Amino acid sequence: MEDVSDPPFRELCKQYGADLMYTEFISSEGLIRDAAKSIQKLDIFEYERPIGIQIFGYNIDSMKEATEITAQANPDIIDINYGCPVKKVTCKGAGAGILKDIPKMVSMTSEIVKSTHIPVTVKTRLGWDENSQHIIEVAERLQDIGIKAISIHGRTRKQMYKGEADWSLISRVKNNPRMHIPIFGNGDIDTPEKAKFMKDRYDVDGMMIGRGAIGNPWIFNEIKHFIKTGGKLKEPSLNQRIEACKQHLQRSIEWKGPVLGVVEMRRHYSNYFKGMRGIKEYRGKLVTAEEPETLYEILEQIGVVFAEHQFN
Repeated sequence: MEDVSDPPFRELCKQYGADLMYTEFISSEGLIRDAAKSIQKLDIFEYERPIGIQIFGYNIDSMKEATEITAQANPDIIDINYGCPVKKVTCKGAGAGILKDIPKMVSMTSEIVKSTHIPVTVKTRLGWDENSQHIIEVAERLQDIGIKAISIHGRTRKQMYKGEADWSLISRVKNNPRMHIPIFGNGDIDTPEKAKFMKDRYDVDGMMIGRGAIGNPWIFNEIKHFIKTGGKLKEPSLNQRIEACKQHLQRSIEWKGPVLGVVEMRRHYSNYFKGMRGIKEYRGKLVTAEEPETLYEILEQIGVVFAEHQFN
């Protein structure tokens, strides 16, 4: 997730139980041009392992060159993003845009697999629209040219993030007797109960969680505990939420600087304090404050004003 799954956010996710993480997706053209923002996204740390670096693009030669650059960062996995539905990406034929040209998708993947010794995985969607949901065939073809796993979001590109994700086709990929690589499901996992239901009903090898983890890094441990025991962990207290938020803010500032680090934290605050009656005023302050010291003061105020709030 661009500007979300950066090292500060990944640190929290790893701390709270994520087994495998991926970087923000990185433009192949940006890597080739040595664009500072793209190069910075290659930063990975030993405590994050296993960690995958995700790249996207529309030109096969550029993607091959970007793969070689990415390999120098020594990730455990190189992941190809064939799932991003955003117009500025798809209009160039990148991300989910390539779902309109499956032969090119296969050719590009083949060239990337051949250009690196690092395991290659793919993240994609069911198809471009309801009339082109060819994921069963696509998964077979990508497996046959050497990818080591595939993650499937249960929507078409046309759906964006609307409606419910359809895991039935993901299940058909998993239960296809020709498939032997791991199949991961993605879409709408935001509670332990939903995760267990999806795993049990659709028999996937694992689940990818994106939006459900924003401001909610505890979700990984919660899901693992619920699947293992059938019981629910106590929700994080207000103090735990504030401390996690402070840690996230501090790491964001350290990694991105005091301006960008503050700005890119703003999308997380709503979720850290989701469900708190009366929080709107303070959330407004958090997303408009520009100085780190002010943000820490606001977080302290939340701890005092809402001290009696119970999440569980």
